[in-house]
Amino acid sequence: MKIVVTGGAGFIGSHLVDRLIQEGHEVAVVDNLSIGKRRNLNKSARFYKLDIQSSRLERVFRRERPLLVIHLAAQAAVRRSVEDPIFDAQVNILGTLNLLEQAVKYGTRKIIFASSGGAIYGEQEVFPASELHPTRPLSPYGISKLSGEHYLAYYQRVSGIQYVILRYSNVFGPRQDPEGEAGVVAIFTRKMLDGEQPIINGNGRQTRDFVFVDDIVEANLAVMGKEVQGIYNVGTAEETTINDLFRTLVELTKAGCKELHGPAMKGEQARSVVDISTLRHEVGWEPRVSLREGLRRTVEFFRERAT
Repeated sequence: MKIVVTGGAGFIGSHLVDRLIQEGHEVAVVDNLSIGKRRNLNKSARFYKLDIQSSRLERVFRRERPLLVIHLAAQAAVRRSVEDPIFDAQVNILGTLNLLEQAVKYGTRKIIFASSGGAIYGEQEVFPASELHPTRPLSPYGISKLSGEHYLAYYQRVSGIQYVILRYSNVFGPRQDPEGEAGVVAIFTRKMLDGEQPIINGNGRQTRDFVFVDDIVEANLAVMGKEVQGIYNVGTAEETTINDLFRTLVELTKAGCKELHGPAMKGEQARSVVDISTLRHEVGWEPRVSLREGLRRTVEFFRERAT
């Protein structure tokens, strides 16, 4: 199948592109390399260095005419969205609209959209949150992701294009950016291996549903078929406190750092965990990699990069 992956040089996107090519698909990557890395690109994928907001995106669709688009490119930092909500909306709303316009115009049959299982629910009323949980995002990032979901539903109504929305919980693993603020596992791991002191935001009792990147990749593959449509949470349905995450990483890295806390982050919810039963029942997907095993693989990746 001919597939376009936006953000295909990024953390999740590059793993997904590798797997799609392994499965024999013809893949084109659209990435502006603002976060993604050239070294992450699969040599078998055609690469377009392009922002999803660009008018030149039409050329990609005219040439490629993909049957499927997997849309991962995004402004994904909660803190940046709070500091600059206009930039967040430009990338996540206007960029997504540009993509949808080209997909419809050039005959794309289906879009898989990477949404957020944490940010769009806001402070949860039920734990874990199902796809029917009220959506009350606490940050511009959550608002822009939810807007993307609504636009997908609109385009489906007016054009018939199919879509799947995957609401990711907190994804971690090799290739995650340790320089950003969206990947606590990568940030903590790099600092610990470099002998630096990580800082925990707030009291560290906030919880997250950490899911390994390979499981996210398999979820995308599981929903590619034309019979699968709708909204699905992707996570583990297990809560982990940031303090517990910190302690496990100290153990795995053998770091000598202390448990230091800083100010809480604006727009960050206290508890976040998603119900994955819909995806499990409808396509048979299950998370396969435990938190500890995923953390071990991530630490090994960063350790090898440091040598």
